[in-house]
Amino acid sequence: MNLRFPRTLCIVFFASGAMFLASGAGAQDTSDAARGKEVYAGTCVACHGPTGKGTIPGTPDFNKANGVLSQDDDVLKDHITNGFRGRRSRMPMPAKGGNASLTDDDVEDVLAYLHESFGSEQ
Repeated sequence: MNLRFPRTLCIVFFASGAMFLASGAGAQDTSDAARGKEVYAGTCVACHGPTGKGTIPGTPDFNKANGVLSQDDDVLKDHITNGFRGRRSRMPMPAKGGNASLTDDDVEDVLAYLHESFGSEQ
């Protein structure tokens, strides 16, 4: 059996599939904020504090409107994974918060926790 589809039908089908994937409709967010809270408590809380306001001079306050959490998640993932030194910080944040066993899933979970838990002060 030799089936032939008109070229325009194939193009429409391909374009529809591409838009579906680009919209993220096929992707699921599997990050776990509850797990992120555990990772935060074990790795991040010493410097960033239980309220996200920071305990070390130069550590960002996660609660500030238009603050660090307003950045794109890809930027935040890079800073967590590879470390970062802010302009006002006396010491850089070490890669993975100094916890070499932190996984990509851990980072995703921490970001979910940060976004869920720390609101914006106006």
